[in-house]
Amino acid sequence: MSSDATLASYASRLGDNALILGQRMIELVAASPELEEELANANFSLDYIGQARMYYTYAGEREGAGRDEDDFAFLRPEHDYKNLLLVEQPNGHYGDSTVRQFLFESWYVLLLEALTRCSDEGISIIAARAIKEVRYHLRHSSQWLVRLGDGTEESHARVKASLDDLWRYTGEMFAPDDLDDEMRAVFNGPHLEVIETQWRENVAAVLAEATLDMPDDQWMASGGKQGQHSEHMGFLLAEMQHLQRAYPGATW
Repeated sequence: MSSDATLASYASRLGDNALILGQRMIELVAASPELEEELANANFSLDYIGQARMYYTYAGEREGAGRDEDDFAFLRPEHDYKNLLLVEQPNGHYGDSTVRQFLFESWYVLLLEALTRCSDEGISIIAARAIKEVRYHLRHSSQWLVRLGDGTEESHARVKASLDDLWRYTGEMFAPDDLDDEMRAVFNGPHLEVIETQWRENVAAVLAEATLDMPDDQWMASGGKQGQHSEHMGFLLAEMQHLQRAYPGATW
């Protein structure tokens, strides 16, 4: 794989994570427990969609095939998306969405920190901008996890069940594939093994404050990074892509 192809694929993958999670978060508007949370989730969603636009634009530049951010977002089939399975999981109740955000953002902030040291200037610049937003997102999701875990008996039980259920999607974050290896070898990309060690320490500290036990390691779901998605992905894309596919080339 050429250097440009590696960077295009990697940037597109990062964009997929941001776009799909942004889509999930915008679904929480009018479904949050407090008005302030509805506003927060709407803003966080826009943050992620903004990051996706930067990643996709850069991917298009490196690819050199004339595709822009809208082509990446709206005109690809399901198997062309390489996002983690975790981010496409449905919102469920508020404990489910809180745990999903916390687990992903605890990983994503460490990945972005590593990417700021990437030797490719384009990726490192986007990472430096994105990490400012994600640090705040992580603080927010951590506070909610503590609030639910160390709250009432019911909130503790519900968020514990969410944690146990979503834990099986975390292994994929630390399983390097050929693209991860290429980024690390050529562009000083992230060492996922190092990130996993720090992630476990950070997650354990917050879970302890939330009076929650870290789940035992178990069978881990995977495939998202190779375009093999859960049953939820098709429904998400159908809603997200409907307007562009119904009216191709439409502009506002």
